[in-house]
Amino acid sequence: MIGTNDKDSTPLWSPSADAVAASNMVAFMSLVNERHGVSLGGYDELHAWSVANPALFWDAIWDFTGVIGKKGNVLLTDEEKMPGAAFFPEARLNFAENLLRGEDSDVALLFNNEGETHEPVTRAELRRDVARFAAVLKSWGVGKGDRVAAFMPNCPETIIAMLAAASIGAVFSSCSPDFGVKGVLDRFGQIEPKVLVACDGYRYAGKVLPAHDKLAEIIAGLPSLEHAAIVPFIGEGPKNIEKAQDWVALLDAAPETGLSFTPLPFSHPLYIMYSSGTTGIPKCIVHSAGGTLLQHLKEHSLHCDLRPGETLFYFTTCGWMMWNWLVSGLAAGVTLALYDGSPFAPSGRVLFDYVDAAKINVFGTSAKFIDAVKKSGLSPRETHDLSSMRMILSTGSPLVPESFDFVYEEVKDDAALCSISGGTDIVSCFVLGAPVLPVWRGEIQAKGLGMAVEVWDESGTPVTGEKGELVCTRPFPSMPVGFWNDADGAKYRGAYFERFPGVWCHGDFAEITAHGGIVIHGRSDATLNPGGVRIGTAEIYAQVEQLPEVQEALAIGQDWQGDVRVVLFVVMSEGAVLDEAMEKQIRTRIRSGASPRHVPAKIVAVADIPRTKSGKITELAVRDIVHGREVKNREALANPEALALYRDLAELKS
Repeated sequence: MIGTNDKDSTPLWSPSADAVAASNMVAFMSLVNERHGVSLGGYDELHAWSVANPALFWDAIWDFTGVIGKKGNVLLTDEEKMPGAAFFPEARLNFAENLLRGEDSDVALLFNNEGETHEPVTRAELRRDVARFAAVLKSWGVGKGDRVAAFMPNCPETIIAMLAAASIGAVFSSCSPDFGVKGVLDRFGQIEPKVLVACDGYRYAGKVLPAHDKLAEIIAGLPSLEHAAIVPFIGEGPKNIEKAQDWVALLDAAPETGLSFTPLPFSHPLYIMYSSGTTGIPKCIVHSAGGTLLQHLKEHSLHCDLRPGETLFYFTTCGWMMWNWLVSGLAAGVTLALYDGSPFAPSGRVLFDYVDAAKINVFGTSAKFIDAVKKSGLSPRETHDLSSMRMILSTGSPLVPESFDFVYEEVKDDAALCSISGGTDIVSCFVLGAPVLPVWRGEIQAKGLGMAVEVWDESGTPVTGEKGELVCTRPFPSMPVGFWNDADGAKYRGAYFERFPGVWCHGDFAEITAHGGIVIHGRSDATLNPGGVRIGTAEIYAQVEQLPEVQEALAIGQDWQGDVRVVLFVVMSEGAVLDEAMEKQIRTRIRSGASPRHVPAKIVAVADIPRTKSGKITELAVRDIVHGREVKNREALANPEALALYRDLAELKS
């Protein structure tokens, strides 16, 4: 476990007995016990049963969450094949139909753009606009399997476009408007969309950023494109862009045909999503409607304990899988609180202001945001009410123990703090929160129900209390349908199943704790190997980033004299300097908090750290630059100009 101390001997938070008894998790367990004649008495027993009986478990999830559709008689075929297993092969359902249920007057969507709030969207209004845009798509000849792409902020129109596409069986794919032209074409160019939904611009950190020039290039670079619908997000509209029409005018002129849903197979493609790595052109990962729906309903209803009438928030863009995860909350009957823009504009209070104004119950963000709030000196519990917020979710990178402390000391001491981890690859989580379990400092609470998660050593032996590869040994519904343009499945198998044949190897360096929790120590491909000992980069960051003088850090392994040496790059806080005394302090902190093996051979101050569009730091890109290799997919980065800071550094030549 990262950085254990006396604080780790008791939980930071535990659910009350009444809360556990009233939870959806316990209600689901009662359904399983009654239906299958078992007597499961707690989370560990329920999890063990769920992975031992995948067909029965996912069948129970279908019924418990009230999936709309025809299930069929066959629950699972080729159960032992991974990949190759098929869940509910006879089923027919529609993803959009399941998200659009609920009372007309219920609020479906709230929207906040850097503190500027918009009128709530009711379920009736959402259904009306989905029906209108579905009619537009049909008039353009869009049908099953056609691709509808979106270059959009996280706003209601993006959700309307996705649901309209899903209602008729089209496949939806999105990027956020901060992507450059090449980044968009690297993604959408592979999937050849028929329709593009795009904004005329967006706002970030108080600035209005028009997108017309970008859009003209994107549309010109997509020969498959027949139509573009331009949302006047900054109030300017299409401005004579080729193939483009105004979104508002299109919806106003759409025939009132009413909402209809095309019944589709469980495995019908719903989303195409993209790997964010920098090692080549992005992989196009195809996710199914049924698998996405069932997995998200499980995570929202059971792991987040969401109920109709509650409000769910996640800070995300449309270029990150957490947007897809957030949107599915509609199927659980909740209100979605959408936000677009900087989380620090107009100030670091803006998201906490939103919690109070919208009465957000489940608040999702990134580990980096929590760290940034901590370093800014904010104490939200002193400045805000936050009484509605019962759960805080964190993902994007490992949440260090000190950030757990900060949340419970300075944000809210009676909320469940759930670090979660999974990814674009499965559009969901392998490990996440469980509202019936305590929160232990520095740990993810639990393996996901139905997810046969283990940690394996190099020989493929399961281990506890040791670091190794996070794997999943049994099939689950949200495994990708495959990769786009990968007819024989070779790329798909190569991505997840080559390391341990027949077992999903996720690429996370992880550890199962004595409590049954999980710690993620970083990505396996970024793991350091000095002297042949595997070290997770997160273990280093957990120590050095607690120093107030260090704003952020990035560690790589540099090939050096027949071995690998650890190099640590640090962005210093304003007014701080990396001098000899500071280097000594950093090394001492790492040695005492982690181990002598973690201590870097070189520490170098840099002005910036390259990161992906979803905010993840990119150790691999820096490692390539340091070793004189070019980064192949610079468009995956939010700030590719930062790579130049790492090229030909004199400090790394001795």
